Amino acid sequence: MAVKSRQSPKAAKRAPRSARAKPPATILLRLYIAGTSIRSTRAIQNARKICDEHLEGRYQLEVIDILQQPALAKDHQILAVPTLIRALPVPLRRFIGDLSAQEVVVVGLDLKVT
Repeated sequence: MAVKSRQSPKAAKRAPRSARAKPPATILLRLYIAGTSIRSTRAIQNARKICDEHLEGRYQLEVIDILQQPALAKDHQILAVPTLIRALPVPLRRFIGDLSAQEVVVVGLDLKVT
């Protein structure tokens, strides 16, 4: 007579810790702009291009117009626009300009080039 070991249904479904994959961390980016200037428009396009190419859906990009929300510029110590801030994960990183130097932004965001 063979003895069967019994596992609870929860234990059978649970994978070992080493086999569980961590979901990729979401990167929170905030892009501060001033109106619809050429530099602001270019910064939005470049930020979206960088995110689409290197973050593959693992990001949240918030575009904040300081002309419409000036209190946020003061609260977040924005001195120049456009400014891109990586809020999460910490540490905080800042990039000033239209983000046309994409290699600098990718390295500064600590992204792996795919």
